[in-house]
Amino acid sequence: MMSDEQSAEMIINLTGIEKTYTTGSEQLTIINGLSLSVESGRKIVIAGESGSGKSTLLNIIGGLDLPTAGSVHVCGYDVTELDENALTSYRRSCVGLIFQFHYLLKDFTALENVFLPAYMAGCSRKLAFERAEQLLCDVGLANRLHHLPSQLSGGERQRAAVARALINDPKVILADEPTGNLDPANAELIGSLLFSLADRYHKTLVLVTHDRKLACGGDICYMICDGRLELAV
Repeated sequence: MMSDEQSAEMIINLTGIEKTYTTGSEQLTIINGLSLSVESGRKIVIAGESGSGKSTLLNIIGGLDLPTAGSVHVCGYDVTELDENALTSYRRSCVGLIFQFHYLLKDFTALENVFLPAYMAGCSRKLAFERAEQLLCDVGLANRLHHLPSQLSGGERQRAAVARALINDPKVILADEPTGNLDPANAELIGSLLFSLADRYHKTLVLVTHDRKLACGGDICYMICDGRLELAV
């Protein structure tokens, strides 16, 4: 474990990351010798073409996938050394995940969808509902708390997913093509919302996108090319 002082300076530190998939006799290297350091509170955007390894990289940071080689340190955890139980705890407490698809539970209201991760993490029912309601208000869904996902627009469903990612107060938010399924107006709204909430709640944001306009909203933008990161010009 890193000290709190070190974590505050550099909350994400990836070194020499490689990811190779093997199918039969064929090997495909998606990420090749990639390194990345992110200071606490920074908003980082990673852009690139489909299939370039953006989502794979985010999954490695989030503990959803393991690299073939290299080290992954996030929030003081050596992620590659965690067993399955520790990985679950890491994902629950340290990272908030937002995907291209909202993955809201269809039979639960917006409020219940946001409430559930906090309640499952051990938060009291009352406090979990209070947090969920506040976050839904923060993303502009104060009048949609008791609506099912089928009763929400695409943009509203993604806003609920943003609130859910914040419910356990993670230090890092990982957003994988969060505007990919939205029309231009809602895509711009969700992008602006993510950047403003990261500032408001002092979160470190790593956002993956192929949307050039969205990519301009971060503090630093990288392009992923040939499995490595380059600063975007």
